[in-house]
Amino acid sequence: MTGTHHEQPHASSDEVATVRELIKDEKIAMLTTVATDGSLVSRPMGVQAVDFDGDLWFFAAADSHKVAEIARDSAANAAFSGSTSWVSVSGRAAVVRDRDKIRELWNTVADAWFPDGPDTPGVVLVRLHAHSAEYWDSPGGRVATLFSLVKAKVTGSRYDGGENETVEL
Repeated sequence: MTGTHHEQPHASSDEVATVRELIKDEKIAMLTTVATDGSLVSRPMGVQAVDFDGDLWFFAAADSHKVAEIARDSAANAAFSGSTSWVSVSGRAAVVRDRDKIRELWNTVADAWFPDGPDTPGVVLVRLHAHSAEYWDSPGGRVATLFSLVKAKVTGSRYDGGENETVEL
C-alpha cells in the first residue's frame, strides 16, 4: 500500500481540523519569505498558541528583514516538523500592528524576545493567511516508519510513507 494524495478544491472542517491537530503542539515553525532579490529566506519563528483556522501568528520586530519582506506582500510558507508528521502551510503574510491583538496573543515566550512586554516599541505581529496546507502523517510514529522503510528495502517494494494530503483553504 502506498501513501495517498488527494487534491481538494476547498477544505472541509475535518481537513482543517486534521491540520490543526498536526500542528497544535508545535512551538516553532520555519517561516519562509521572499527577499528583495527574489531568493527564499527561512528562519525559525515561535508560533503563537491559537487554534489554527487558516491563520498562523508570529511576533516580530518591526525593523527586521522578515517584516520588510512581508511589507512588500510576500508569499510565505510555514513548515512544521513533528515526531511523526510534517506540515507545510502556504499563503500570504501581512504585518499587523494591532495593539489589542498583540496583547491578546502575548505570552511568556514573547517576553523573552521583547522584555518590555506587549507595549514594547517596534513589536508587531506577522499573520500568515494560509491558502493551502500539505501534510504527511506517519501513523504509529517512528517505529512504524522505520518498520516500513526496512520492509520496503527487504521486499523491494515501494516505501509506504503514510498519509499525504493537500488541503486548499
